[in-house]
Amino acid sequence: MMQKLSPVLVLDAIEPALPFFRDRLGFTVLATVPLREGADELGFAMLQRDAVEVMLQTRASVRADMPALADEGNRATLFVEVADVAAIERALVGCEIVVPRRRTFYGADEIGVRAPGGHVLVFAQMGG
Repeated sequence: MMQKLSPVLVLDAIEPALPFFRDRLGFTVLATVPLREGADELGFAMLQRDAVEVMLQTRASVRADMPALADEGNRATLFVEVADVAAIERALVGCEIVVPRRRTFYGADEIGVRAPGGHVLVFAQMGG
């Protein structure tokens, strides 16, 4: 039985992404790990909002932890179901919208944004 899926988004730097996730989208930072002992820059962060968890890891941290994966071009698109897509749209003002708000064939009202680091998040309110 699978119990949980927590995407790990690889970024060049975590600090520029924190305001996006924390301040715009309301995620809480659960834990952070410096890139190396005594460093000011972060190598890893774990964030959560409601039942959604996202982990951020720097490319340098991946290189130190799993060298074979460090140079892969890993971009992700996350599909996140939300209760109020209009509230998300308001929080994204000024961000790079890559999927303008639309109604889909599967009945979702959705909007997509490029997050810091290049990953895409698509927020969808189902039905209604």
